[in-house]
Amino acid sequence: MIAILSLCDFTGEWSRPYREAGYDVRRVDIRHGQDVRLFEALPYPVRGVLAAPPCTHFAASGARWWSDKGDAAVLEGLAVVDACLRIIAVHRPQWWVLENPIGRLGRYLGEPRFSFDPADYGDPYTKRTCLWGDFQIPAKAPVEAVEGSKMHRLSPSPERAALRSVTPAGFARAFFEANP
Repeated sequence: MIAILSLCDFTGEWSRPYREAGYDVRRVDIRHGQDVRLFEALPYPVRGVLAAPPCTHFAASGARWWSDKGDAAVLEGLAVVDACLRIIAVHRPQWWVLENPIGRLGRYLGEPRFSFDPADYGDPYTKRTCLWGDFQIPAKAPVEAVEGSKMHRLSPSPERAALRSVTPAGFARAFFEANP
């Protein structure tokens, strides 16, 4: 069985193509009761790691609150990012990727390897997303972004953060095809 770790993947959308293809996908998310900061090394090989640490303290869309949050929020967010990178270092997968929307995470990880909008992969909206890691860049299948920046139009609700964090289906499929 080919193992894939999907870190901070509450909705499971990014890892869905791997599950549908029969991979052994281990989803680790605090909202499912598993904290990546406490994840113990697996005793078997891992082919790839998908990591999507929460963007709450990093995304440019929340920049107006950065000064109010202070350093404690950044430290909290970086602890999760560091845990994802530790898991990657321990398992030495064939490929790995860490995702976050455009924002200030690049200050700590350096320039992203790649960035995209969902419309680059067939989902007709924009949400600039950055990727760091060692992976094959998926082939694009662009469409017009007729829905614009629909994430900014989501009404406040308890589900808003989860809805904003859903990996676009077109990108998830293209990433899987490029990184089996």
